[in-house]
Amino acid sequence: MHTILNLSGVYDDEGWLPEGSKLLDLRALEGCFCYCSEEALCALRQAIGAEQISDIHWIDTGDFHYISKLWLEKMSSPFVLALFDNHPDDEQDSLGAGLLSCGNWVDSARKDIPAMKADYLNTADIPGELPVYLSIDLDVLSPDWARTDWSQGAMTPDELIESVETISRSHRIAGVDICGGLTIAQGAGAADLAVNVRTRNILASYFGSHPPVSG
Repeated sequence: MHTILNLSGVYDDEGWLPEGSKLLDLRALEGCFCYCSEEALCALRQAIGAEQISDIHWIDTGDFHYISKLWLEKMSSPFVLALFDNHPDDEQDSLGAGLLSCGNWVDSARKDIPAMKADYLNTADIPGELPVYLSIDLDVLSPDWARTDWSQGAMTPDELIESVETISRSHRIAGVDICGGLTIAQGAGAADLAVNVRTRNILASYFGSHPPVSG
């Protein structure tokens, strides 16, 4: 099942909503863009409290990638994080005054989530046999395949899926989240929205046929 967190209106701009998905409309939530206030963090935890870790989670643009940490908090058994992102998201950000952000959530997860035993960036070479939580930012893809407001990598969806396939041959995929995109307010034009919808459909189709497996 696809669970969609709509915070910026990006999915409205794209006109994208997979069949059978569950939409959580959080557009009225304040204090959550890039940096997350304590009040917004509590509201987000409450909003996803009843949601299953084994769903496919779409968490808006990369400005909200920190929500991945809230899904990781639901993992009760040891696991590793496989992050596909053009940025490591593990820097201490002085502008955030200690707030969880899209730039520091991986480092925060390392410190706060004992069940997370390791994290790997942009690689399918993951040792051991622990379950993997998969977090994808569309900015890991080339501009031919994604349009975002962050600097981008050079992967294609096929290369990304090939990496996921390699991981899944030796690890159980316990959860998946996907962020990234560009709103009209951020400068997206019709061509940008169409590129992102094309890639969303590719990934939604793949993960719909290869969903996470609950432990």
